[in-house]
Amino acid sequence: MHIEEDLLTIKNLYTSFRIKDQYHAAIENINLTLKENEILAIVGESGCGKSTLATSIVGLHPKGNTKVEGTITYNETNLVGMKEEKFNKIRGNDIGFIFQDPLAALNPLMRVSDQIAETLLYHTKLNEKQRNQRVRELLNQVGISNPERVAKQYPHQLSGGMRQRIVIAIAIACKPKIMIADEPTTALDVTIQAQILDLLIELQQETNAGIILITHDLGVVAEIADRVAVMYAGQIIELAPVDILFSEPKHPYTRSLLNSIPQTDRENDRLEVIRGMVPTLTKMPHSGCRFAPRIPWITDEAHESAPELHEIKENHFVRCTCWQTFHFEHEEAIH
Repeated sequence: MHIEEDLLTIKNLYTSFRIKDQYHAAIENINLTLKENEILAIVGESGCGKSTLATSIVGLHPKGNTKVEGTITYNETNLVGMKEEKFNKIRGNDIGFIFQDPLAALNPLMRVSDQIAETLLYHTKLNEKQRNQRVRELLNQVGISNPERVAKQYPHQLSGGMRQRIVIAIAIACKPKIMIADEPTTALDVTIQAQILDLLIELQQETNAGIILITHDLGVVAEIADRVAVMYAGQIIELAPVDILFSEPKHPYTRSLLNSIPQTDRENDRLEVIRGMVPTLTKMPHSGCRFAPRIPWITDEAHESAPELHEIKENHFVRCTCWQTFHFEHEEAIH
């Protein structure tokens, strides 16, 4: 596959939320690029900052209680701090967003056809007849077999898989150059998941869009991503092409995540568990390796005092030096 120029460039991005009278950074010092025709997966546990990163890109945080710093460059323009009126022209037109919970994203009082047509009305010069035709096209495109009937229905009359398809139809209505999919298959059964993922790949091939896929499902990542950024406690801790990440994971967190996936070919049936949990915003450590408390058998000297992303091989970045001496806890007992 031919990957083109950079579509989106994120530099030194910090997003902080106000809790009582203090701001706490939910994501810190994020540096990423998304290329044309690329699927970039962002993975990690719940609470590690994946969705905060996604909503920061499209400016969907409430202004009074959120502080976004750094640059997000699209089309030679910085999206951070952009006026809402200007952002509205980009959001939905150039950047499509597929929400995690379609029932919350859709208006319960509007018919499906009106919700899809609303995007077209705002961003295009199509007349009513052309808009209705495009709505039917989009419903067909997202695999809805009876578009005439579904167009007249309300969200509550549809299944979860159908609602997710409607959200995708809205996101792709204007053929955006960038699509952000926030856990697009979380609440769906395996068959529908596969259909939704196939649909995303088809749409991407048609428009050469860049896709940012937010997920905690490593099986999905292995299947469709080109590059993977692993996030932990608001930071990117490993970034690599998908085949390298799965064959040569380096950071203790990445290795622990991959090791906790049930495997049918393992000799023992022991399921690995990652100790502890992601720290909350108010208890986020601001020095040292943030994963250190969850691997207490690794010595303090193995960690950097201010961990940075190091390029250990071409296009393979790892935060902190602890990966060099890391081993799983039970491995120590074996030696």
